[in-house]
Amino acid sequence: MHTDSKLEFEFAEASIQDIAQMQIVRNSVTENKLSDPAIISDLSYETYLNGKGNGWVCKCGNRIIGFSIADLLEHNVWALFVLPEFENRGVGKQLLHRLLNWYFSKTEKAIWLSTARNTRAETFYTKQLWKPVGQLENGEIKFEMSHETWKNIRSA
Repeated sequence: MHTDSKLEFEFAEASIQDIAQMQIVRNSVTENKLSDPAIISDLSYETYLNGKGNGWVCKCGNRIIGFSIADLLEHNVWALFVLPEFENRGVGKQLLHRLLNWYFSKTEKAIWLSTARNTRAETFYTKQLWKPVGQLENGEIKFEMSHETWKNIRSA
């Protein structure tokens, strides 16, 4: 449990029962908005939570305010989103750290993610010591985190 002034944040592994609230979080973001919320179905979440990867949620009371999902097969961060009103409180960083701890307990292969240029997400990942390694066809920056870098961050 983590406390931010008077708010208490509780972190846990995500479950199938969390998907509806995770969808609300995903569709509430101001950056990286989906052009059509139906693009990512509940089944997509289930696929990751039932073997393709793993996920974590952050709750404030009974409400999910953020979540992260790692894709172990494609070696990437499939999702990391926080409700706009809970940004800049350490929730994203805590979710990312849980994801990375789990991921690197399963493999030493580098993990990647992508995000749009000139966004808060780009700044966030840069501050978390993710390395820009290229650009995707859609113009997004591709970042990587190596096992070695994560070990060094964790031991610092």
